[in-house]
Amino acid sequence: MLEARESHAFPLPSGVWSDQKVATFLYRIGRWAFRRRRLVGGLWLAVLVLALAAAAMAPAGEEEDLSMPGTESQKAFDLLDERFPQSNSQGAEARLVFQAPDGQRVTAREHKAAVEDTLGSLDGGDQVASTTDPYETGAVSEDGTIAYSTVTYSADAVDLTEPTKSALEDAASRARDAGLTVEIGGSALDSEEEPGGTTEIIGVAVAAVVLVLALGSLVAAGLSLLTAIVGVAIAFGLVSALAVPLGLTSTVAILALMLGLAVGIDYALFITSRFRDEHARGSEPEEAAGRAVGTAGSAVVFAGATVFIALVGLGVVGIPELTKMGMGGAGAVALAVLVALTLVPALFGFFGRRVLSRRVRKATRPGNERPHPVPTEAGRPGLGTRWARFVLRRPVAVLLVSVLGLGAVALPALSLELGLPGDESKSVDTTQRRAYDLLSEGFGPGFNGPLTVVVDMPESADTRATTDLVVKTVRGVDGVASVGDPVLSRTKDTAVLTAVPQTAPNSGETKDLVHAIRGAVSGVEAGTGAAVLVTGTTAMNIDISEAMSDALIPYLTVVIGLAVLLLMVVFRSVLVPVKAALGFLLSVGAAFGVLVAVFQWGWAADLLGIEQTGPVMSLMPILIIGIVFGLAMDYEVFLLTRMREAYVHGASPGEAIVNGFRHSGRVVAAAAIIMISVFAGFIGMSSPTIQTMGVGLAAAVAFDAFVVRMAIAPAVLALLGHRAWWLPRILNRVLPNVDIEGEALSRHAPASATGPDAAVRRLPVGRY
Repeated sequence: MLEARESHAFPLPSGVWSDQKVATFLYRIGRWAFRRRRLVGGLWLAVLVLALAAAAMAPAGEEEDLSMPGTESQKAFDLLDERFPQSNSQGAEARLVFQAPDGQRVTAREHKAAVEDTLGSLDGGDQVASTTDPYETGAVSEDGTIAYSTVTYSADAVDLTEPTKSALEDAASRARDAGLTVEIGGSALDSEEEPGGTTEIIGVAVAAVVLVLALGSLVAAGLSLLTAIVGVAIAFGLVSALAVPLGLTSTVAILALMLGLAVGIDYALFITSRFRDEHARGSEPEEAAGRAVGTAGSAVVFAGATVFIALVGLGVVGIPELTKMGMGGAGAVALAVLVALTLVPALFGFFGRRVLSRRVRKATRPGNERPHPVPTEAGRPGLGTRWARFVLRRPVAVLLVSVLGLGAVALPALSLELGLPGDESKSVDTTQRRAYDLLSEGFGPGFNGPLTVVVDMPESADTRATTDLVVKTVRGVDGVASVGDPVLSRTKDTAVLTAVPQTAPNSGETKDLVHAIRGAVSGVEAGTGAAVLVTGTTAMNIDISEAMSDALIPYLTVVIGLAVLLLMVVFRSVLVPVKAALGFLLSVGAAFGVLVAVFQWGWAADLLGIEQTGPVMSLMPILIIGIVFGLAMDYEVFLLTRMREAYVHGASPGEAIVNGFRHSGRVVAAAAIIMISVFAGFIGMSSPTIQTMGVGLAAAVAFDAFVVRMAIAPAVLALLGHRAWWLPRILNRVLPNVDIEGEALSRHAPASATGPDAAVRRLPVGRY
């Protein structure tokens, strides 16, 4: 063995062979959980019951308006809440849109009476602050066929009661009975997205089938699913219980469900696979459980830590909703790691040899509970081995095809546009979307995205002259269709006016218009001393999208830097982390290309149930980067850990690559298919946020697992040879040795598995 080590062109650091506490600690946890399986199972059951009970007793959470502290639009909203305390600047609003039958006008006597009767049924209703008469406010289209009334509420959309919403829908039905077409727009009918649809169940079913095929055992597959569901149920219960005190939304709960289920199944699969390997090689069940947690568990801890750090890091962007999503997802991942390290080995103790495949169980001697080491088959090698040898023979060709292919898929990302979805992104079957279309038809596309201009005047200012100057200035900006009369606060120090753009809310022209208005009113501010702020939902969406774009590169830099540092510690190499980081960029770029092609260009949109194209959700790029970073490191760690384990035991670089694929290739492929299935299962939900997340994450995992980690990674390692595992001496002294291969466990293994030639027996044979 020592001679094999000395044959390497770049000697390994001596620290690799030193005893490490992490692997030993996890090894002891695995053995303890196996021995104390009833205690461990009981504790997790108690936690599950408490979490679900807390969720059942907790009040329902509330959806919060998306905010971005520090932006001009948010400052204006805060000022409106301060100066107009009687109203809620971001409160619920409904637009009742009336359309007369073909060839008739909504101003006809009978139609006018029906509209007034409808609005009268709402006036003074519970939570209704005010209603507007379209005939008094001039809210009738030029051709007289469409009119609208604005209904404002004293509460946010999430606080509207069911009787309030029912009253709104009943009022619309009254007008429909009178022969009018009536649709309801605005935020009043917005509902909270609930998980549990058919597509999610299909995703879990696919995961179950893949587990059975990969493990060859219903018990092993059921164990992985069971433990993942336990972790997800606890995470979902905790999010629901803490929804009100922490302001967690349904999107946070769905993200926790999505991530917890995906990584929970994967982590359990990796540890179960290693347990089966150790047990099949002759280790007693308890010893196999300890070694599985000490080796694969170390990789699970590291992989989970990278996802956790990346998700928590979303808080630096400064958007409260994004911070909460990151924290909720990070909590679900942390629970998945804890379940994998404790409940999974405990279940090994309950199920025993039934976790093994039927082929391995048949290899057991009669009357002996300890199986023989399963010999290497003399027949055709597995698909992972054959693929690894193919890459070793043609590394340049594999590398070029993979990189060029991902580059081509990533090209659409150059046209990435960010925005936030409104009623225009909803299904044409919804009344909100139909109301949006009617308003665009009657009053122009910009009518659905009005801008609110807030004028904060000093005490010495001439109120009338200042507001008139602001109105004149805003009306003079190209792209403004109309400007309403200003509304003053009770103290006459604040004025509010509405500017309607000529273009749609999510168009680039509207974005330019917001900047043009802000630039034009700067002269008014200098001349009068007043502060003029542009806000409204459209302006807020623009500000958030720009903030996301500005934060994308810094966040990506931090994530890549973290990846390089962590992988350098784990694999004690400089080039392996650089290769992993560049591969991560390729997979993320390709995922962004898919998002642009589907959600902006409409490619395969009908197939995925996406009815309206438009800008990509502004939160998605950073959110996907944070999540995919951790998941990419999962596959990097699980695949390369086995390669490095073989390399430090004396294998050549080529042998190490084949060994990694022989032991981990099938498991990593199964884990990736499971994760893709889980993420794709959420595409069927009606929420644009969840749809975008499902498409982006499923695509990113597919590219990263099957192209970057299984094609680009082995091709690069084959070309680098021994240089792939080189580490400068100064870094060798400075960096801690985490021993993710579990070398410190060698003395804990049974004699049958730790003989002087044990490592050599585990290596594949062949020419490279």
